[in-house]
Amino acid sequence: MVLRWLTANFLNRTGIKMTLPMVTVVIPSFNQAQYLDAAIRSVFEQSLPVEVFVLDGGSSDGSLDIIKKWQDRLSGWRSHADNGQASAINEGVALGSAPFVCWLNSDDFFEPGGLKALLAAFMECPDAPAVYGRAWNLKQRTGKKSPIWVERFDTDRLAKRCIISQPATLISRRAWESVGGVDPVLHMTMDYDLWWRLLRQCGPLVFVDRFVATNREHDDTKTRTLRRRHYQEAIQTVRQYYGKVPLRWWLAWPYSVWFKALQNRYVR
Repeated sequence: MVLRWLTANFLNRTGIKMTLPMVTVVIPSFNQAQYLDAAIRSVFEQSLPVEVFVLDGGSSDGSLDIIKKWQDRLSGWRSHADNGQASAINEGVALGSAPFVCWLNSDDFFEPGGLKALLAAFMECPDAPAVYGRAWNLKQRTGKKSPIWVERFDTDRLAKRCIISQPATLISRRAWESVGGVDPVLHMTMDYDLWWRLLRQCGPLVFVDRFVATNREHDDTKTRTLRRRHYQEAIQTVRQYYGKVPLRWWLAWPYSVWFKALQNRYVR
């Protein structure tokens, strides 16, 4: 009832016609069959009018069986070699028409009511380029959950670390299109780069103090296997949009890159 009132209020204030769906959800995937079903299910369990597009990079691990299981509820899907994750995300968003967009990596999932909470926040802040909530980090090996470092939005804090967790975000389509989506050149930090471009061109992002999504950490996660590249891209992003690299990035390098890489090697 509350969401229905907020939606009607938002539509009245913005002039958007009441057309379904409200959210375009893109799920990029490649050989993630063991997680894909949970990701898709978490979207459809949100009790929201959504359009869901699965962009598979040509998986050979059983992912197609899972996609076909859901195909009657999907708004579209394909499976073939592509130009990478960022390109697939842009492709999927372009296929949709909903006023709000997001992507959910196939090894992540929404918490119950999470997407609805983000949409409700947009009803209160219709001019925001994006909203974001808190997120859990789930270690697949142990099943342990811990909160990801997420903070209320502040430009200086964003320069010192990425204070936004990607699976816990929802973006205005108008803002997405105004910045051109994610940068297909970037492999590791397309989300961090996007937050900066949204800030510079559209204004600050809005924080929602609620856990709305879970990031799954496993042996094949890019941030585990490509730590050096991830850190280098992040530093380049900060320098590009902030004009300088805060000292914290250099002080944290030994732990975040060398120690973590060594630790992951022995854990495996």
